[in-house]
Amino acid sequence: MSTIAVTPHTAASRPLIPVLVALSVAHLLNDLLQSMIPATYPLIKETYALDFTQVGLITLAFQVTSSLLQPLLGYVTDRRPWPYAMVVGMGATLTGLLGLSFAASYGSVLVSASMVGLGSAVFHPEATRMARHAAAGRQGLAQGVFQVGGHAGYAIGPLLAAAVVVPQGQESLSWFSVVALAAMVLMAWTAGRYAALRREQVAAAKARSAADDTAAVSLPSGRVVFAMGVLVVLLFSKNAYSASFTSFYTFYLIERFGVPIQTAQVMLFLYLVVGAAGVILGGIIGDRIGRDRVIWLSILGTLPFALALPHADLVWTGVLSVVISFIMASAFSAILIYAIDLVPHRVGLVGGLFYGLAFGLGGVAAAGLGVIADRIGILEVFRLTAWLPALGLLTFLLPRSPPVAR
Repeated sequence: MSTIAVTPHTAASRPLIPVLVALSVAHLLNDLLQSMIPATYPLIKETYALDFTQVGLITLAFQVTSSLLQPLLGYVTDRRPWPYAMVVGMGATLTGLLGLSFAASYGSVLVSASMVGLGSAVFHPEATRMARHAAAGRQGLAQGVFQVGGHAGYAIGPLLAAAVVVPQGQESLSWFSVVALAAMVLMAWTAGRYAALRREQVAAAKARSAADDTAAVSLPSGRVVFAMGVLVVLLFSKNAYSASFTSFYTFYLIERFGVPIQTAQVMLFLYLVVGAAGVILGGIIGDRIGRDRVIWLSILGTLPFALALPHADLVWTGVLSVVISFIMASAFSAILIYAIDLVPHRVGLVGGLFYGLAFGLGGVAAAGLGVIADRIGILEVFRLTAWLPALGLLTFLLPRSPPVAR
């Protein structure tokens, strides 16, 4: 048997906002550096004379590296939590960033991208556990605060790339090493603060654990495995569609509308930044109405807008992309919390698995879409991927998540 856990929220047990905010800022800095990779694809493509398949393989390199390692690291840290691992992970990201700045060949680009993926593999499982413990029952709020930093970082990265890297050249990526160093300092402070707070909360945590067991809704193990499978398919539909934007939206805009690279990067920024508002709003709503309903709205709700986008002019393309981003933003946090609630005592493993799947599925999708784009063109890719949100209908197969106790 397994459970969907319900954590009570009381006045005496409130979210640890300073820890959550610090985690959010660390997430912002981590994902800002990650987003510098796809944001510089037009420059890298020209410098190394790459085709779309090779561009997709860069995404595959750093996302699959992260995908393979995150579940393993999550499993290990479930047994022995190591908050300071985030600092080590950021060191790997810094190494990858410097490698990309001075890469002499396409192979060097792939190796450096993999180092950035390693940094994310270390960061996300431990940060997810810290956010979970700091939530005090408000899991949607906590994940919203944590993930809003990631969304903001992914949005700011392309904007900085357009303003700095595109005009100054690939070597200017090294200038952002100061961001990595600042992130390492913040992560060290956050880890120390979290460790101290957790020591103070040991007794309260045991009491909450007992309460969770009492309030939990039992599910057969087979039903849990089936639900996990459905969640993976839903995650694929969300991430494969998102990959068409993060890796190829700038190429789509340049080819279809003839806009300059900087304009395309600004439109990518708008697509990414609006997700920051969507993710925190979706987390708050999910605390009230249940994760399954948020998953319904976040994935299936984008379908009509996704189908309309390939037929829109430049202005409406921008509008529709922003609407799609806002609606879909909370899908991952809702899926992640739902999965952790299914296996509440394996936060690191589940967090690492789903963050890893998010990276891996996105990387595989980017590589696959690159192959398809080379064959049928980037415009047709966006027409095909517009149907992916229809897989949100599978949410019907999930057991209904119980209302959050108050």
